[in-house]
Amino acid sequence: MEIAGADREWATGFEDECWWSRVALPTLSAWAEEGKPTRLIQRSLAKDDPEPKAVSCYGLYLPEAGETWLRFVDGRPVSSITTQFLGWSLEKLEAVGKKVLLLIWDNASWHVSKEVRRWLGRHNRRVKHSGCGVRVVSCLLPKRSPWLNSIEPKWVHAKRKVVEPDGLLGAYELADRVCGVFDCPHHEHLTVPQEVA
Repeated sequence: MEIAGADREWATGFEDECWWSRVALPTLSAWAEEGKPTRLIQRSLAKDDPEPKAVSCYGLYLPEAGETWLRFVDGRPVSSITTQFLGWSLEKLEAVGKKVLLLIWDNASWHVSKEVRRWLGRHNRRVKHSGCGVRVVSCLLPKRSPWLNSIEPKWVHAKRKVVEPDGLLGAYELADRVCGVFDCPHHEHLTVPQEVA
């Protein structure tokens, strides 16, 4: 991280995925007037509700820029979505003049899969041979150490900010609120390519 911090062409990014539940409430302090119930009540979905119970998103926190980039997922995190998110993030980094991304992430199966490792290898070889693009230096965190990933506290605080005390949010509305908390646009959701699905 010292090397990345000393070179303007390097970016340090903390990557992670997060589930945003429409029904589960984050841990919050709650109070109410004496004799009245608290307003935050655990909810459930109607059996005919067509929307998912939770939505997943990928995030890349860039401390130097003070930004977190988000992309929501239709479905769950898998290797093919991970490579889409990385490709999108690297295009954005290249647009701001970065040449190397120090990528700090955990050992999730969709981070260490053969598909993702091959994609990273091909990508880095292509950048080296063409001289264009952003090279990725992948750094895996020790297992069971989420406190080392700087994006984790951002997830916790954001979950508290998007909670709806009086009703049930739709999946798109919830994703929109999350993007509002992180002050980023709500981009088109990532999906598993048809040949993989």
